[in-house]
Amino acid sequence: MNIAANPPGHRRHDIDALRALAFLFVILYHVGMYYVADWPWHLKSPHAAEWLQWPMRILNLWRMDLVFLVSGVSLGFLSRGQGTWDLLRSRGLRLMLPLAFGMAVIVPYQAYAQGVANGLVAPGFGAFLLRYLSMAEPWPKRAFDGAEFGITWNHLWYLPYLFTYTALVALTLPLWNSAAGQWLRRGFNGLRGWKLLLPVVPLLVFTTLLASRFPPTHNLVRDFHLHSLYFTMFLYGYWMGVDTGVWKELERLRRVSLALAVAAIAAFIALRAGAKGPASGLTMDTLRMLYLWLAVAAILGHAHRHLNCPWPWLRWANESVYPWYVLHQTLIIAAASALAPLALGPVLEPALLVTLTVLGCWALNDGLIRRVNWLRPLFGLKLRRPASEKPLPPEPGWRSPSPRA
Repeated sequence: MNIAANPPGHRRHDIDALRALAFLFVILYHVGMYYVADWPWHLKSPHAAEWLQWPMRILNLWRMDLVFLVSGVSLGFLSRGQGTWDLLRSRGLRLMLPLAFGMAVIVPYQAYAQGVANGLVAPGFGAFLLRYLSMAEPWPKRAFDGAEFGITWNHLWYLPYLFTYTALVALTLPLWNSAAGQWLRRGFNGLRGWKLLLPVVPLLVFTTLLASRFPPTHNLVRDFHLHSLYFTMFLYGYWMGVDTGVWKELERLRRVSLALAVAAIAAFIALRAGAKGPASGLTMDTLRMLYLWLAVAAILGHAHRHLNCPWPWLRWANESVYPWYVLHQTLIIAAASALAPLALGPVLEPALLVTLTVLGCWALNDGLIRRVNWLRPLFGLKLRRPASEKPLPPEPGWRSPSPRA
């Protein structure tokens, strides 16, 4: 089987664009979490609406799976030029340093706002922060998400998950580079036509075996069902990264994938709405996993068709997406706390909340983080080299710094 690969100098603009757009959806999704009724989140709006549940659910069934697949594509390119320890060192610095900084500096306000709203934390952020960072006293039960651990990563859970998956692949590089590993990669990338439905099978098996026993926790340790889905999608992206044949097939079938995805989610909604009790079982799991994979396949195919060109905004987006991800949820909660007393209503308030979040991310990123060299690594960016320093040759292929919350 002759499967073409992207040449070493080729940059995948569609994957760059997808990564930026996927994290933009994460921001909008987290704004939606403030307004969707009956879904627990750090704060809840008095304007929470039940009608938001289905749009949020339709998005939630694939949004983070797409993010992990795109992250796997990045690793597929990076691993061509780096060995195990180079990957662990470079990825560890880019992922775990922002995680530690974010947990100490960015995330605490989220925990404080939630604790005050729950009536279990006294007002006064300075005193809260000293106690939070010292971890000297236990917090009241359910004061904030993660209170039982004394400190929380909240929306930054994506970073330790991604580092764990990257480390698993990096430590097993000899396996993936072996004849058996290459055979598996060629088999996946050689899927054509209806066989592109076969990646659903592992997702369905994992869901059938694990979903009811291991609900989502985002605490890394016992999140076995989400791990099974996210790591599988990460592997799919890793295998697909340098191939061209499978991407062309996804592009060719993009309209079919979209139509089938719509049919799968429509059937899922119809069965869920018509059920007298909670709808579950093999049929529902099958429809969910079919929709997940078909939606991702349709997005990848359309992106490869329409986004694979050097858009003027891509360079800025590539360097901005990571800081925006780290900042956005704290800015959402800060803005929501400031807007709530104004009672602006269910139309103006969400519009202002999105606007303030986007403006806050842009101002902090473009006005401060990207300009101050020592801040850059704390938000996943590389240090700027002095102008007199001779530029290094580019890394091969596509490079990326890197959130179901």
